[in-house]
Amino acid sequence: MDEKRDLLIIGGGLVGMTLALAAAKRGITSHVVDRADPAELTAEGFDGRASAISTASWNLFRNIGLAPALEEHACPIASIAVTDQMKPGRLDFTPEPHEGSLGRMFANRTLRQVLFAAAADEPAIAWHAKAHIARRERGEHGVSVQLGTGQQLTAALMIAAEGRGSPTREEAGITLAKWQYNHRAIIAGIDHALPHDNVAWEIFFPAGPFALLPMRDKPDGTHRSALVWTVSESDAAGTLKMGDRAFLAELEKRMGGILGKITSVGPRSSYPLGFHHTAKITCQRLALVGDAAHGIHPIAGQGLNLGLRDVGALVEVLDEGLRLGLEPGDAQLLTRYERWRGLDSFMVALATDGLTRLFGVPGKGASAVRRIGMGAVQRMPLMKRWFMDEARGVTGDLPELLRA
Repeated sequence: MDEKRDLLIIGGGLVGMTLALAAAKRGITSHVVDRADPAELTAEGFDGRASAISTASWNLFRNIGLAPALEEHACPIASIAVTDQMKPGRLDFTPEPHEGSLGRMFANRTLRQVLFAAAADEPAIAWHAKAHIARRERGEHGVSVQLGTGQQLTAALMIAAEGRGSPTREEAGITLAKWQYNHRAIIAGIDHALPHDNVAWEIFFPAGPFALLPMRDKPDGTHRSALVWTVSESDAAGTLKMGDRAFLAELEKRMGGILGKITSVGPRSSYPLGFHHTAKITCQRLALVGDAAHGIHPIAGQGLNLGLRDVGALVEVLDEGLRLGLEPGDAQLLTRYERWRGLDSFMVALATDGLTRLFGVPGKGASAVRRIGMGAVQRMPLMKRWFMDEARGVTGDLPELLRA
């Protein structure tokens, strides 16, 4: 049996490993258990996804010492352009020069590489990769898991960070509200002739949003962006099977020339889109973080950022509790985490679901109403400021780790 640690984090992905590192900076020890092979997760071509890291989430990375390793890979988001099918009525979000960017784009592979390298060098983290959990136990005095090898790991608090299909959440019997959008997101990297000027595009079509996210140019100067194209589930298979020429032609038709000619497209992948939100995010000696607690549509790029807010809040609650002499699994601390994060995560989830449904209403009339609304917001500086602050993640009761 390994030594007992403060946390038993099940799931060592972007949220789970960030939690372990943030906790370590406060002297909180952890076991991190993940079934995946880190070498596969960081291999070239494994995952073409990219993430928009909000201003608040970047503060978190900076405050736990990851910014120097990440900065050279970042592509700042200078502004966001929102349009309904490239018709008149475009909405632009551009911060003042002194406010910096609206966020930073990273390839998920890069985020994993930096997180995993930092975790490997952190003595407060015992990382158990390629590990199968045979049994989970939560009791009055602690928690434990038994691995497939027979090894037993113990801690004071169990944290589910396994993602949308969390077995730990299911085993705990936590009620879940969920539904599918019958849409699928197609992910790919594209090379294009014109520079993106650090603009993130969100182009809405009746079938779903079509997002173009700025990425750093390649070493040879080739301009790059990340594509997140939402299509109906019935059209997904055919879209994925298109030859490159037909696929590029379809992209260019939707983009209206904003990035010039698309010169190449990387490997395509897809995943189904759905919504879920748990009735609660804690129970006896258990806390949920990230997609284990809430899964939202990628329409506003807030999924990972929502999980990182969970990280900041949970670490702050646990750190303050330890200073008061409470152990990490104390019910008082879990109640505070529940109150802090439950409502905020629910409101963000509700807003993204509402946007998805609003922009999915077909017809010329609905499109005209949306464009009139966006035109009105374009002329309202205070409303635009509120939307930008939400996108940057700097509103509400922010955990200390997410503050500048």
